[in-house]
Amino acid sequence: MTENPEIDLAKKFVWFTNRNVFLTGKAGTGKTTFLQNLKLNPVKRMIVVAPTGVAAINAGGVTIHSFFQLPFGPILTKRVTGVANQPNRNERLYRFSKTKINIIRSLDLLIIDEISMVRADILDGIDDVLRRYRRPELPFGGVQLLLIGDLQQLPPVVKKEEWELLRPYYDTFYFFSSQALASAKPVNIELKTIFRQRDDDFIRILNEIRDDKLTPASLEKLNKRYHPSYLNGDNDGYIILTTHNAGAESINRQKLTKLESQLHSYDAEIQGDFAQYNFPAPAELQLKEGAQVMFLKNDSSFRKQYYNGKIGVVTELDEEHIEVSFPGEDERVNVQKEEWRNIQYTIHPETKNIEEKEIGKFIQYPLKLAWAITIHKSQGLTFEKAVIDAHAAFAHGQTYVALSRCKSLEGLRLSTPLSTDAVICDPTVQHFNNNVAAHTPDGQEFTKSKRAYQQMLLNELFDFRTVEKLIRQLLKLLNENEGSIQGNLKVKLPELLKPHLLHLNEVSMKFMKQCEHLFQENRYPETDAFFNERIIKASHYFKNYLENDWQPVVESLFYESDNTAVLKSLDELSDKITEFITHKKIFLTSVAEGFELEKYLRARALAHLEEPKPVRSKTEALTDTDVTHPELYQQLKTWRYQLSSESGVALYSIVSQKSLRLIANELPTTIKQLGSIHGIGKKKLTQHGDDILGVVREYCLRNNIPQRKDNGQSTTEKHKENTKQITFDLYRQGMDITTISETRGLTQATIERHLGYFIQQGKLEITEFVPEEKINTIIPLIERDDTRSLTEIKHLAGDEVTYSDLHFVINHLKRIETEDLS
Repeated sequence: MTENPEIDLAKKFVWFTNRNVFLTGKAGTGKTTFLQNLKLNPVKRMIVVAPTGVAAINAGGVTIHSFFQLPFGPILTKRVTGVANQPNRNERLYRFSKTKINIIRSLDLLIIDEISMVRADILDGIDDVLRRYRRPELPFGGVQLLLIGDLQQLPPVVKKEEWELLRPYYDTFYFFSSQALASAKPVNIELKTIFRQRDDDFIRILNEIRDDKLTPASLEKLNKRYHPSYLNGDNDGYIILTTHNAGAESINRQKLTKLESQLHSYDAEIQGDFAQYNFPAPAELQLKEGAQVMFLKNDSSFRKQYYNGKIGVVTELDEEHIEVSFPGEDERVNVQKEEWRNIQYTIHPETKNIEEKEIGKFIQYPLKLAWAITIHKSQGLTFEKAVIDAHAAFAHGQTYVALSRCKSLEGLRLSTPLSTDAVICDPTVQHFNNNVAAHTPDGQEFTKSKRAYQQMLLNELFDFRTVEKLIRQLLKLLNENEGSIQGNLKVKLPELLKPHLLHLNEVSMKFMKQCEHLFQENRYPETDAFFNERIIKASHYFKNYLENDWQPVVESLFYESDNTAVLKSLDELSDKITEFITHKKIFLTSVAEGFELEKYLRARALAHLEEPKPVRSKTEALTDTDVTHPELYQQLKTWRYQLSSESGVALYSIVSQKSLRLIANELPTTIKQLGSIHGIGKKKLTQHGDDILGVVREYCLRNNIPQRKDNGQSTTEKHKENTKQITFDLYRQGMDITTISETRGLTQATIERHLGYFIQQGKLEITEFVPEEKINTIIPLIERDDTRSLTEIKHLAGDEVTYSDLHFVINHLKRIETEDLS
C-alpha cells in the first residue's frame, strides 16, 4: 500500500494542505488500513468519528452524535432553513464541556469514517457546531475534513417521515447534498487498487454491479454459482449472507441446536461505560464443539493467526478454553479474550495533546456464530467462502456489499439465482461517483493546494486586519454609548489605529507580497533558505513592535460603565483584542527560528487552549486622569461594589459612576454639599449619605485635606449622630434590622453600619450580631494582614461569613483597640 499512488496522494492532501478530502474506493481497496496508518503518526491534531457505535469502536473513535451532541432526528440548522431550530431540539447543543470546546477550538482535522451512512443534515449539524466554537464565517469552522467511505455500499437509514421534513432543503439525503460541504469544495480521491480480490473476472463483474451495467454474460456467470441446496444443505466453512437479521439469527440458532455436543456459555466482562447497543461481540457467547464461528477482531498478538471475518470451527472447548481450527489449515488457534475500548477525547493537562481516554472496556472471546450474518453487519469484512442470499435485497448497495465480501468467485455460492431486480443502484449515487472518477486531482493540483495552504498560514500570521476590525467595533460602541462610558478609549483607540495599525498593515502588506512572489516561483519556506530567512526577520520585527510600541498603549486602556449590557460588550471586544495580540505573539515566536509546518500548527492549536486574560477586573475598577482624587474614587467604588454584593442591588441604582467621579473631585463633607452633586437626590442622600460622607471625611483626615464648611453651617456630625441614634433607639425597642430598614426606608447595610458604630462605642455587644464561632474565624484573618481588602477576607473566610459579619467584627476590633490605648 505504501507504493499506491492514490494512497500517497491522499496522505499528502491530508497532511500538507487544508483541502477537505473525500476518500472513496471499491470494497477491499484499503480505506480502513489508510485510516489506521494515519492515526499512527499524525502531523495534525485530529479526532475520528463514525455514524454508529460499532463503526466508531472499529475505527478507534467516537460516534458523531456523542461528540457533537446532535439530536437523533432530522437536523435543520438556521444556516440551512433561515429559521432557528426549536429550543427543545437544540437544548443539548449548548452544554458542551470546557474540554470538548478546547478540543474543537484546537482541532486541525476531523475524520468521518463510513461517510456513506451519514445523512446530509447531520453533516450540516456538525458544521453548525464547529462554526459556533471556531470561525463562523468558514465552512466547518475552518476544520479540515477527511470523509472515508464508499457510496456504493450501505446508505443512510432514513425514515419516510424524516425525509418529508428534509426534502424541502436537500436534493438527496446522501452526505454530498450537505450545504456546508458544497461550499467547502472537497477534493475526491478514489483508491483503485483492489487488495481483497485477485480474480480479474470477478473484479470486472463487481465493477459492472457498482456501475449498474451488469451484462447478461456476467449475470449468467454469477448464476452458475447457484444451487438450490446451498441455503439448507451442507455448507461447512461457508457463511450465509442474508438481508434480514431475523433470518441470520434463525439459521444460527437452528444449526447450533442440531449439534449434539455440550453447550457452553461465556459472559463478556464490561468495565466502565460501554452501552449495550455498542457491544462488538455477543454479551453471552453460546458455543458447542463443531460450531461454525467467525472472528470479530484482528489477532492482537504477535502470532496474527486470524483476522476480522475469518471463518473457523470450534474443535475443543471448556469453561475457560476455546480452540478453533480452519478448513484446509493444519494449525489450530487457542483463542484468547480480546478487548474493545470505548473512548472519549480529552486534552492531556501537560502535553496539551488530544488524547483518547478510555471510559469503558468490553472483554470477550472475539467470536460469534457464523453459519449466517446480515449483509449490513458484513460490511468491511472479508470471507474466503460465502453463500449469498440476496433475493430479498431491499436497499441500494446491498447486493454489491454481499458479493464484494468474497475473495474469489470460486468461494462464492448463491442460494437463489440473481435477477437484475436484486441489483439495486441509486442513479443519484452513480452520477456522483462518475463525477468523482472524472475529477480526481493529480500531483499538480496537490502542489497548487500545498502552496495555497502555506500561503494562507503566512497571511494569517502576518495579517493585522482582524484586530483593526475589532478596534473599529469598539470605537463604534463607544460613540453609540458615549454618555454611559468613562475612561480614555476615545483618546487611545485612535492612537492604536493611527499610527500603530496603519504602520503594521503597511509593512505586513509589503511582506505578504514578497511571500506571494516567492510562492509563485514554487519556493517554500521549509525548503528555501532565503524564504525562511525573510520569515525569521519578519517575525522578530513584528514581535518587537507589538511588545515595545503596541502593548504599552493597550495596557494603558481603561473604561467603566454602569450600563451592564454596554460593559459586557466592552469586555468582550477588549478580550478579543487582547486574545488576538497574545495569539499573534505566540505564532510569531513559533517561527522565530524558521517555519516548520508541524511546529507552527501545534503553536496555533495550543494558543487556543490558553485562558484569555481579561483587560479589566470586574471587582477592581480603574481610575482616570481627570479624577482629582483617584484613591478616594477607588474607595468609593469599592464601597459601592461591596454594598451591591451584600444587598443584591445593581451598582448604578446605588450611586452612578458619574456621581462618584464628581464626589472624588469636589470632596463634599456635609449633607448640603453632597446633595448638590448631580445624581444625588433626596432618596440616595437618605439611604447612602452617611456612608459616602464617612468615606470622604476619613480620606480628608488621612490626607490632611481641610473640610469645606456650608457658609458657617455645621458639618454632618450632628446629622450623623441623629440618624444613628434613631436606629439605635429602634433597636433597643426590640426591632430587628429588617424591620428598622423597612421603617426608616434605608438599606439593611446602612442600618448595620449604624449599629456597628455603637458596637465600636461599647454600647452594643458583638455577640448580639455575630456568633462566637464566626468571630473566631474572622479575627485572625484581619489581624494577620491588615492590607487585605474586605473582598479578600470574605473569600478566605468562606461562604458562611457575610460582609455584615465582617463589618461588625471590624467595629468590635476598633473598640478593643480604643480600650487598649486608653
